[in-house]
Amino acid sequence: MEDDLSQALNSVSLEQKGSTMDTFGLYVVTWNVATAEPPDDVNSLLQLSSPKKPDLYVIGLQEVKAAPLKFVTDLAFEDSWSHLFMNSLALLGYIKVSSIRMQGLLLLFFSKLEHVPFIRDIQVTYTRTGLYGYWGNKGGVSIRLSFYGHMLCFLNCHLTAHMNYASQRVDEFEYILNAQTFDSKNTPCILDHKAVFWFGDLNFRIEDHGMLFVRNCITSQRYNLLWPKDQLTMMKQKEATLRKFEEGPLDFQPTYKFDLNSDDYDTSGKKRKPAWCDRILWTVKPESSPSEDANEDQEEQHKNEFPLKLSQEYYTSKMEYGISDHKPVISIFQLELRKMYKTPLVQVCAEGEWSADFDALITYSPLQSFPSSAWDWIGLYKVGFKSVSDYVTYTWVKDDQVSFSDELFQVYVNKDEIPVLGGECMLGYYSSNLQCIVGISQPFKVQESRVAIEEGLVPENINGLDETVAS
Repeated sequence: MEDDLSQALNSVSLEQKGSTMDTFGLYVVTWNVATAEPPDDVNSLLQLSSPKKPDLYVIGLQEVKAAPLKFVTDLAFEDSWSHLFMNSLALLGYIKVSSIRMQGLLLLFFSKLEHVPFIRDIQVTYTRTGLYGYWGNKGGVSIRLSFYGHMLCFLNCHLTAHMNYASQRVDEFEYILNAQTFDSKNTPCILDHKAVFWFGDLNFRIEDHGMLFVRNCITSQRYNLLWPKDQLTMMKQKEATLRKFEEGPLDFQPTYKFDLNSDDYDTSGKKRKPAWCDRILWTVKPESSPSEDANEDQEEQHKNEFPLKLSQEYYTSKMEYGISDHKPVISIFQLELRKMYKTPLVQVCAEGEWSADFDALITYSPLQSFPSSAWDWIGLYKVGFKSVSDYVTYTWVKDDQVSFSDELFQVYVNKDEIPVLGGECMLGYYSSNLQCIVGISQPFKVQESRVAIEEGLVPENINGLDETVAS
């Protein structure tokens, strides 16, 4: 795992070199966790031992426990599921770039460190559909962003349950598509994005067939006999919006409803019929045809010069997890695209020697124009940090500025904010307007405090002080 982290650190540079078209791995997870606490590990769920690591992880959960007191605590300190995923992925050089939670719906976006300065224009939003739109137990949460200039949107949904509500599920989905808007001229709506990933507990069931026939098909692995009566497949024939979305073949057994800690389908008195409730679909916006408007045509031509191709490599369930009555579903995609930019917006670096014995200097220089703000800040991170907010300390780029020219700016960091024990660190420039890190420094060494050593602070005390400063 240390090798993975070192490789990620070495990949942070001013120029990202590669061929004309680059390929990126995207790993998507959806799981209705039925208010359960997380399992001991998610190695199998995320395939962390696989030699081929994806560039991005997108994880959508439904029914995360949202009791009032726990929900308030989670909002303040991160929920236990987010902690587990962050702790597991940080060891491999991934950081949590963005997340959104609406009651039991949780959506997390992770990236390899090397891509972080090229993930921009992040916006999140949510839509309630439970209790006539007033309650968030059902609905959708989304994260949209620019990945090397290509606009992507990820939508995690939990739609209404029960066999007889297939049409209502479609209505809810279309309502979510119409209700969710973004502050963007070119991509104000979900379907305006170049690629959209729609996943979650969509709750579509298997119609008509009796329990015995369904279970026999599952036992004999003749899943294709059930596909024609899958409600989502059936509704696609009627609804144009659904036909825009693709899905891989359902070559895995239905993921609902299981007895807990078991591979046995529902043995309770209700004996619910198995169904593929948990799904992952996608759509890619087609290339535009020439327009009569010259300006519009020029813009569309620019888009077509930077194509995006998407292919699904893998689509299956993870049967080994039994803490919920749903099994998780995963999909691995390959994104092939031409980068619209290869240089971060800001170059940032640590000046001179750093320790808690004296104030430190940071130098940064904008490499491209971008909407900077007085609310921009530069964070000091320990190597292996877990998320954008997992900084040791930060400094405001305007308030703490000590000198500047047209191309070079210097800001200081108060010595009292620097870790006493030192360690391997890096700097990240955060843009409040773009809601992301737009520049990352090379790793550098923060020296142990000589003053603390000379004053005879024992290691335990230094550790305690270090933790206090970090918090």
